Amino acid sequence: MRIGIPKENHKEERRIALTPAGVDALTRAGHTVFIESGAGSGSNFSDGDFVKTGATIVYSKNEAFNLSEMIVKVAPLVEDEVDMLQENQVLFSFLHLAVGNKKIITELLRKKITAIGYELIEKDGGLPVLHSMSEIAGQLAIQVAERYLESFNKGGRGILLGGIPGVAPAAVVILGAGVVGKTAARAALGRGAQVIVLDKDLQRLRSLENEFRRRITTVMANTYTISRGVKFADVLIGAVLIKGEKTPHLVTEDMVKQMKKGAVIVDVSIDQGGCVETSRLTTVSDPVFLAHDVIHYCVPNMPALVSRTASYGLNNAAFGYVQNIAENSLSNALLEDPGLSKGVCTYQGYCSNEAIADIFKVEFRRLRVFSTN
Repeated sequence: MRIGIPKENHKEERRIALTPAGVDALTRAGHTVFIESGAGSGSNFSDGDFVKTGATIVYSKNEAFNLSEMIVKVAPLVEDEVDMLQENQVLFSFLHLAVGNKKIITELLRKKITAIGYELIEKDGGLPVLHSMSEIAGQLAIQVAERYLESFNKGGRGILLGGIPGVAPAAVVILGAGVVGKTAARAALGRGAQVIVLDKDLQRLRSLENEFRRRITTVMANTYTISRGVKFADVLIGAVLIKGEKTPHLVTEDMVKQMKKGAVIVDVSIDQGGCVETSRLTTVSDPVFLAHDVIHYCVPNMPALVSRTASYGLNNAAFGYVQNIAENSLSNALLEDPGLSKGVCTYQGYCSNEAIADIFKVEFRRLRVFSTN
């Protein structure tokens, strides 16, 4: 199979979908990998690193798209990229179509692209590709919050996350007990913060309490407890995920108005719309803004801050799926792996994800795949 890895369009997206090790395994199996020159530079992989693995370097994004049967990338498509897609190509990427531009979904359907969203692939009840990025985002959320609590950063509260003897630590309130929430809780606890986790799933809360040996406080999430938790927080981590759908605003603007001056919100849910009403997209180079005297950090691609680690993590999680399609054909890979098929958003000209079809008012059809053997 011919596989293309274009350089990411956004200057602040420094990850690459496959590392030299992943490319090496594909070329050894007889596949051709086209990599746009400079695609790995943001993660400190040179063109030479990929040439050594048998990859072919191309010198424009158009070449990477035109020569390939499958495109493997990281960031959601932008309009000029969707224009470059060829009919019947396979696209592997984070898609986040639920909060995207209608032109993107329209073109994917018109060109009969098989678009597979990393964030939707399932395995053993989890989301294996998203999991690796969520682990990174959870740790980074606490690093970011710690930085912006400092007095000289946008008017932070001037609080040391872990406190000192005789001085209380910061209160870190985490909304959501999934992978991001759990990882953030571990990072905050390790720094000595007071940690409170809210979730509507009692089993998740019970699991967290057991894992952290009751050193955190867990609370059932509802409007009343969220309001109280937000008001108490020095740091609020938004770690809510509804698979494939836009995240609801569980923290209202009125709640934000009740927060402490100089408190920090890190809305990790922002790539799906954000769980805080006052959140809006920010960037790595301009990551924060003030709303009601509260610092908001709403960067959708947080793992790009540690692009090399993130690229290795993404390669480890996604490579098996890329390899399966390359070795066995798209149809057979989807037939033998129901979890992979759940990641398919568009297929042969129709939308195979009901939530996305409802949002954009396009035809929904359940995925029907037939073996090519």
